[in-house]
Amino acid sequence: MIEADRLSATSPAATLDPNKYLNRIGYDGATALSVEVLCELHRRHMLSVPFENLDILLGRRIACDQSAFVEKIVERRRGGFCYELNGAFAILLRAFGFPVTMLSARVTRASGQPGPEFDHLALRVDLDEPWLCDVGFGDSFVEPLRLQPGIEQPQGKRTFRLIEEGDVLHLELREPHSQDWDRQYSFTLVPRRLSEFAGMCEYHQTSPDSGFTQSTICSLATKDGRITLTDRELITTRDGERISIPVTSQAQRAAALRDTFGIEL
Repeated sequence: MIEADRLSATSPAATLDPNKYLNRIGYDGATALSVEVLCELHRRHMLSVPFENLDILLGRRIACDQSAFVEKIVERRRGGFCYELNGAFAILLRAFGFPVTMLSARVTRASGQPGPEFDHLALRVDLDEPWLCDVGFGDSFVEPLRLQPGIEQPQGKRTFRLIEEGDVLHLELREPHSQDWDRQYSFTLVPRRLSEFAGMCEYHQTSPDSGFTQSTICSLATKDGRITLTDRELITTRDGERISIPVTSQAQRAAALRDTFGIEL
């Protein structure tokens, strides 16, 4: 297993009321340092805070600032993309003493090649063993994964694994009824600071080559699947069954955001 510097790379402290954050994700359990608490906090975050790019399409700049992330998610009850979601989640975990390290990941493109450094922000949490946390990759693992290469880790009907190649780890996913592994992203265990992600955070908001500037995405995990709003449809996946409802007007889109995701712009 790759060894890493255990010092968490932190950014300036963000203002946080932990109880408000816990209320935002519907969690009222224990907060002691344990795998069980980490898994439940991660799961509740995935079920409560959507992965969305609405501010980007509205031309509202997103700065790499953890206080702004927390204010948006907790006070305004919004979601966000990876830098916001994992940036805020890191602050919540640190508030309860979890040792958190920010990691830079390179998302696998349609060509099969990895994107640039700082393309994605993921988290490492060290307890008795290291864990990979990620509440900011959309349709992905709902509970943390053991940061251990070479083992298959089932979650629901899907299976995840980490493949080690030199100092790089590759996250891979196998869908049910498939023998193929799809690479999600690649990363190293080098500790990073939030400020290092600022350039790619800006790129994903402004570049015509960024998927986040092309179309609407607002997506949330559910207990038995996922619900996603795009420019054209509201998609509900439940136990592998997919139901699509066309969205043809701004009024429909606003109603879906309000009624399904609790978002009012």
